[in-house]
Amino acid sequence: MAQLSTYFSLENAGEQRDKKILKQGLDTLPGVTSVSISERGGVAVDYDSTGVRQEEILQKVQELGYLPRNTVE
Repeated sequence: MAQLSTYFSLENAGEQRDKKILKQGLDTLPGVTSVSISERGGVAVDYDSTGVRQEEILQKVQELGYLPRNTVE
């Protein structure tokens, strides 16, 4: 089990409603252990790499209708 974190900024997330949608959506992915979202749309996700990959996390974010600006692992 490898615990990793990924961080990225979103162009269109900053409201409380966005935070709720993102948190609920990302929490459904197997292996995601923690989701934090800042007021400015910064997202931090802690995850177990045996359950999910960074690409799958970003794909889920896009499926939820949000646009990542950048990613840093």
